[in-house]
Amino acid sequence: MPEDLLSGREVIIEFSPIGHLVRVSAMDTKTLTEVTISGPASAGEAMLRRNAVKRLEYVLKKKGLI
Repeated sequence: MPEDLLSGREVIIEFSPIGHLVRVSAMDTKTLTEVTISGPASAGEAMLRRNAVKRLEYVLKKKGLI
Protein backbone atom coordinates (compact mmCIF):
# COMPACT_ATOMS: atom_id res chain seq x y z
CA MET A 1 0.00 0.00 0.00
CA PRO A 2 1.45 3.42 -0.86
CA GLU A 3 2.46 5.66 2.00
CA ASP A 4 -0.01 8.35 3.03
CA LEU A 5 1.23 11.60 1.47
CA LEU A 6 -0.62 13.76 3.98
CA SER A 7 0.63 12.07 7.16
CA GLY A 8 1.59 14.65 9.76
CA ARG A 9 -0.52 17.38 8.10
CA GLU A 10 -3.81 18.73 9.36
CA VAL A 11 -6.73 18.15 7.00
CA ILE A 12 -10.19 19.54 7.73
CA ILE A 13 -13.08 17.41 6.45
CA GLU A 14 -16.65 18.72 6.16
CA PHE A 15 -19.74 16.65 5.27
CA SER A 16 -22.85 18.37 3.87
CA PRO A 17 -25.83 16.12 3.11
CA ILE A 18 -27.87 17.16 0.07
CA GLY A 19 -30.81 14.79 -0.36
CA HIS A 20 -29.45 11.36 -1.26
CA LEU A 21 -25.97 12.80 -1.85
CA VAL A 22 -23.26 13.98 0.50
CA ARG A 23 -20.89 16.79 -0.45
CA VAL A 24 -17.48 16.32 1.16
CA SER A 25 -14.88 19.09 1.35
CA ALA A 26 -11.28 18.45 2.38
CA MET A 27 -8.82 21.25 3.08
CA ASP A 28 -5.09 21.10 3.77
CA THR A 29 -4.42 23.74 6.43
CA LYS A 30 -0.76 24.16 5.45
CA THR A 31 -1.41 25.19 1.83
CA LEU A 32 -5.08 26.24 2.21
CA THR A 33 -5.91 24.00 -0.76
CA GLU A 34 -9.50 22.73 -0.79
CA VAL A 35 -11.21 20.06 -2.87
CA THR A 36 -14.82 18.93 -2.99
CA ILE A 37 -16.37 15.62 -4.00
CA SER A 38 -19.92 14.31 -4.01
CA GLY A 39 -21.10 10.78 -3.43
CA PRO A 40 -24.14 8.77 -2.42
CA ALA A 41 -25.03 8.88 1.27
CA SER A 42 -25.18 5.08 1.19
CA ALA A 43 -21.42 4.92 0.49
CA GLY A 44 -20.63 5.60 4.13
CA GLU A 45 -18.56 8.24 5.86
CA ALA A 46 -15.28 6.30 5.77
CA MET A 47 -15.34 5.79 2.00
CA LEU A 48 -16.36 9.39 1.28
CA ARG A 49 -13.61 10.66 3.61
CA ARG A 50 -11.01 8.41 1.94
CA ASN A 51 -12.05 9.56 -1.55
CA ALA A 52 -11.89 13.25 -0.55
CA VAL A 53 -8.42 12.83 0.98
CA LYS A 54 -7.17 10.94 -2.09
CA ARG A 55 -8.42 13.74 -4.35
CA LEU A 56 -6.71 16.32 -2.11
CA GLU A 57 -3.46 14.33 -2.37
CA TYR A 58 -3.83 14.25 -6.16
CA VAL A 59 -4.38 18.01 -6.41
CA LEU A 60 -1.48 18.84 -4.06
CA LYS A 61 0.83 16.48 -5.95
CA LYS A 62 -0.24 17.95 -9.30
CA LYS A 63 0.49 21.48 -8.03
CA GLY A 64 3.88 20.33 -6.67
CA LEU A 65 2.97 21.11 -3.06
CA ILE A 66 3.81 17.63 -1.72
